Amino acid sequence: MNPTLNIIDIVVSDLRASIAFYARLGLEFKIDEYSAEHAGCDLPNGLHVMLDTEGFRTPFLPGWSKPEGGPRTLLCFQFESPAEVDAKYAELVEAGHRGIAEPFDAFWGMRYATVADPDGCGIDLYATLPAG
Repeated sequence: MNPTLNIIDIVVSDLRASIAFYARLGLEFKIDEYSAEHAGCDLPNGLHVMLDTEGFRTPFLPGWSKPEGGPRTLLCFQFESPAEVDAKYAELVEAGHRGIAEPFDAFWGMRYATVADPDGCGIDLYATLPAG
């Protein structure tokens, strides 16, 4: 039997700041009616993304501590054009989010950039470069 990856759970320090950040990327999180420390977002492809505060998640993860160093996991958002990557990167950095990698044309044929979400998780922004 092969399992199905259908949920990504991100542990966050500030739920409202994270919801505001991901809203800039088109994700609409709804705070759970049973816990103000948990929010979810259903994506059109069937994937469900959850945000849980550190206080909500740590009782279920004995010994958990906040990761240190650079992002260990990156969420990747595809855009229609390289110009959209540049614009979204500029918007997020101007809104106070830390840029990790400014937009660049990658050798694998994509315009790529990386920013950090409010907890330092890496968020890749990319689009296929025009042929030629």
